[in-house]
Amino acid sequence: MPTTTFLAAFATLFATVGVADIAFIFAALTKHNTAKQRLAFATRGVIIAGVILLLFAVLGNAILGVFGITIPALRTAGGLLLFLIAIDMVFARHSGGTDITDEEEVEARSRDDIAVFPLAMPLLAGPGAISAVILLSTGTRSPAEFWAVLAAVVVILFLAWLTLLLAIPIQRLLGVTGLAVVSRVVGILLAALAVQFVFDGIKSSALFGA
Repeated sequence: MPTTTFLAAFATLFATVGVADIAFIFAALTKHNTAKQRLAFATRGVIIAGVILLLFAVLGNAILGVFGITIPALRTAGGLLLFLIAIDMVFARHSGGTDITDEEEVEARSRDDIAVFPLAMPLLAGPGAISAVILLSTGTRSPAEFWAVLAAVVVILFLAWLTLLLAIPIQRLLGVTGLAVVSRVVGILLAALAVQFVFDGIKSSALFGA
């Protein structure tokens, strides 16, 4: 069902794009910038990330064909990757799946324009988000489900854009504790979705016979 597909894609992308996390990172990186500059960074970063994610969604099957990767293998591997990200979220740890490393943050602070790096990539369109988009788009069974995935990508990026614009107020409102609570709840949901991806991948493979 397109609605079910949209909700699953929305929940997965909400976690892997890190909508709840980027407010704190963006606020820290742009604390010396004006509101106009933050708007420009956020808008260009979201647009670039959107192009990247939508390209991977449309070209997902072609990319798999080039490397000879089957859909069951992708669903299993993607599920494991998402599960690792979910564990980090539940235990409030930071990794390169949805966040930037300490070295990347140091480099980002020295840049005048953070729209491309690290905002568009790897914060918005990072390894976790790209893997999730390919996984979700190649797993669709009808054009309606495929469009539901694309719609989820657009909605998530729009929410991310709003989050970036409201980064400083959100940071003050939620605080570290509030962000940790949101991250843990979403992480639990992502873990369940990840396990389901692994189950589906193993079930659809020929690993245990036809």
